Amino acid sequence: MFNTGSSPPVVVHRPPSPSNTHTMVTRAKRGLFQPVDRLNLSATHSTPSPIPKTYRGALHDPHWHRAMTEEFDALVTNGTWSLVPRPLRAHVVSGKRIFKHKFHSDGSLARYKARWVVHGYSQQQGIDFDETFSPVVKPATIRIVLSLAVS
Repeated sequence: MFNTGSSPPVVVHRPPSPSNTHTMVTRAKRGLFQPVDRLNLSATHSTPSPIPKTYRGALHDPHWHRAMTEEFDALVTNGTWSLVPRPLRAHVVSGKRIFKHKFHSDGSLARYKARWVVHGYSQQQGIDFDETFSPVVKPATIRIVLSLAVS
C-alpha cells in the first residue's frame, strides 16, 4: 500500500466525502486517496564529537583540528588575509573560533565546521585600519558597466 520508491504509487479508492459543498471536483470527492509516504529519519550512525568550548579543547580532537586547519588553509588560499608582523603600538584585533556540526538532509554528519570570527567592533578607522572591502556591487557601478556595453 505504501510507495517503496521504485513502484508507482498505489491509489486507494474510498467512498466520496460529501462534507464540503463547493463545486470544485477534487480527488477526495472522487474517493481517490494516495497514502502518505512516511520516511524513517532515525540516525543509525555514531554520534559526532562534542562541540568544544575552546580552541585548546578542539586541538585534542582530530576532527576539530582538521576543521581548523581547513578553515585556515581556505583563508590563505582565497587571499582573505595574510599574516604580517605586528607594527609598533598597534592594537591587535582579537577573535574567536565558532564550532558547529553541519548535517546532510538525511541527518547524517556532513562535516565539522570551525569558523574564525574577528571582533571587528574593537577597531577604529585610521588607527586599526585605513581601508575596507565590501563585496557588494554598487548601483552606480552597474550603470557605468551597462552604459559602456551599450556604447
